[in-house]
Amino acid sequence: MDSLTWVIFDIMGTIAFAVSGAMVAIQRRMDIFGIIVLAALTAVGGGMVRDVLAGITPPVALCNITDFMLSIIIAIVVSLGYSFCPFSALNKNFWLVVYNMFDTVGLASFTITGMLTGLSQEAGNPYVLPVLLGVITAVGGGILRDLMAHRMPAVLYKDVYATAALFGAMISCGLQDYTDSITMSWICFVLVIGLRFSALYFGWHLFHPRANWHRR
Repeated sequence: MDSLTWVIFDIMGTIAFAVSGAMVAIQRRMDIFGIIVLAALTAVGGGMVRDVLAGITPPVALCNITDFMLSIIIAIVVSLGYSFCPFSALNKNFWLVVYNMFDTVGLASFTITGMLTGLSQEAGNPYVLPVLLGVITAVGGGILRDLMAHRMPAVLYKDVYATAALFGAMISCGLQDYTDSITMSWICFVLVIGLRFSALYFGWHLFHPRANWHRR
């Protein structure tokens, strides 16, 4: 595993998910402590679950304070930014675009860190562990964020989200014998970003079973 590539995407994912976590906390009217907690939980939660499943103990986030410090700084910056430009009906679409942009970048970045962590283990099937760790890292923090905010996790019902991470990780792992880890990581990043934004733009959703009752 290329350590520099892992660190780059880890920092990108941490910043992006800290922003999305802070925005959700503000929308739920939490105070500054709650905003920091939700930002940090979103940013490092998925990675901690990934590390435990990969047998990396203690988790990286507990050994290196960089991710936590980034999350705290981002939470404070977002809170100050909201003070000057609060959410309103007039700028609702703008903030939604900002949220989706950061959330998607975090999704793609953490898919890569999880996938690279799985590939570095060299255990069992060369696809199952990297793909699953990629998806878990990508969506784990968001699930914890939504649960803490008393919301149904978006990954369970909204848009093409975890599917984008799954698709990007699977295709990229299939290329591991034909390219280096850096190229493979950027391919994954582009695939996840492209699929997620396409789903948002075109309104793609997964199948939702619905009963079709006919009254007589």
